Amino acid sequence: MAKIFRVSARAGMTRVVEPVARRLLRMGVSPNAVTVTGTIGVLVGALGFGARGHLITGLVIVTLSALTDLLDGTMARMSGGSTPFGAFLDSSMDRVADAAIFGAVTYWLAVTGHHWGAIAGMICLTAGQIVSYVKARAEGLGMTCNVGIAERPERLITVGVGGLLSGLHLDWGLPAALWVLAALSVVTVAQRILHVYRQAQATTQGADA
Repeated sequence: MAKIFRVSARAGMTRVVEPVARRLLRMGVSPNAVTVTGTIGVLVGALGFGARGHLITGLVIVTLSALTDLLDGTMARMSGGSTPFGAFLDSSMDRVADAAIFGAVTYWLAVTGHHWGAIAGMICLTAGQIVSYVKARAEGLGMTCNVGIAERPERLITVGVGGLLSGLHLDWGLPAALWVLAALSVVTVAQRILHVYRQAQATTQGADA
């Protein structure tokens, strides 16, 4: 259900950003430039505001910056499709953005005495990177790995909701969201490893047959 909602929301947003994408392309702005600019925006929101406890402001900046993920993809499609370097850059910048977001909230929780929440943040940071790595490694080996209950959009939405709650002075919001996400992220890692294992076993058995 979450994936169906995500696809529907993405389709709706695409219709909104297409005019912006056309205008930027006419101005000579490249999709790669938008990707990097969006990542810089996330860094500013996460490290410049979120890490200092300005959670609402940080959330707004990060959310607006993260929308460039949709914008650069639309621009790439309009200009003839994504290039190998463009896909590589986009994936790399996503990892940078994720590290900044989870690193920032973990730091803020640690310095404000929410040590258990900080531990959850570290688990989310580590597991989130592993989730992405497992997929990239599997695809590099010629297998698919589009499974898991806590993929990147779900992770960002969950930490965003937690940040919003804590920003509204519900101090339990961010730690609770991070612990839920930590559990879901670990499960997702296991799901992806199991998915790749089954594909590898099927390939091996097919070769032996």
